[in-house]
Amino acid sequence: MIQDYVMQTGVNILLAWSVYIILLSGSLSFANGGFMAIGAYVSAVLTVKFGVPLILAAVLAGGVAFLFGIGVAFPALRTRGLYLILVTVGIAASVRAMLESIDYVGGIQGFSGMSGASPWHVVALVVIVGAALWLLSRSRLQRILDAVREDELVAASMGINVLYLKLACFGAGAFIAAVAGSFYAHYILFVRPDEFGILASVYIVLYVVLGGMNNLWGALVGATIMTLAPELMRGLAQWRPTVFGLLIVVLLLVRPNGLLPFRIPTTGRAKRRAVKP
Repeated sequence: MIQDYVMQTGVNILLAWSVYIILLSGSLSFANGGFMAIGAYVSAVLTVKFGVPLILAAVLAGGVAFLFGIGVAFPALRTRGLYLILVTVGIAASVRAMLESIDYVGGIQGFSGMSGASPWHVVALVVIVGAALWLLSRSRLQRILDAVREDELVAASMGINVLYLKLACFGAGAFIAAVAGSFYAHYILFVRPDEFGILASVYIVLYVVLGGMNNLWGALVGATIMTLAPELMRGLAQWRPTVFGLLIVVLLLVRPNGLLPFRIPTTGRAKRRAVKP
């Protein structure tokens, strides 16, 4: 039972970070449930039908999602705001519809036969991704992303390739979501397309909104709370979407920037404060 909690919490933290990475460039994606589905199904096919080792299959599935994410992001990023959100919702819905129509992966009946994942795979990945994001937050690249996030036109006038950064963030987010989906599929042993619908993408975004969108710890806290909270209200399982909806509304009223609204200071900011008299 504890292993299940660790696995689910770790997967959700990774999914939250996959959205957070895209947010770093100022874009919001509701397509990460679809990227997770790509990782789950591609890795499942590789391990079950071709005998590829799990770790290699997860990395390859992440690579497929990375390329797919960049491919769909290139036209999608021509839109802004609500229109971009609608495009990413459409991407998630299209991935689910595609999986339901492919008999090779079981169609609407689902796909089974996977095995080999353990909570330690996810824990290791959480440590690796968390460390990478922490190092990013202390780097010059973080300041460049901050500039793009705050004002794209000003960033472009400073010589920053805004489209390249946004595509890179979109692809990185898709990669992490896909690898998380790979380990998830090989732990629960059976997947169906309806597990990766639009609602799954909405929950992933809510993890970040709840915890705070300005730093990597907010996504971690939000994902942990929203994963473990249902265990404290098992009798209200059918009301879970309603309870979470009310929780988000209350949070937006009380703490509109999330539970952890602060920003992690970059190295440059920290140095400037250190020399300030």
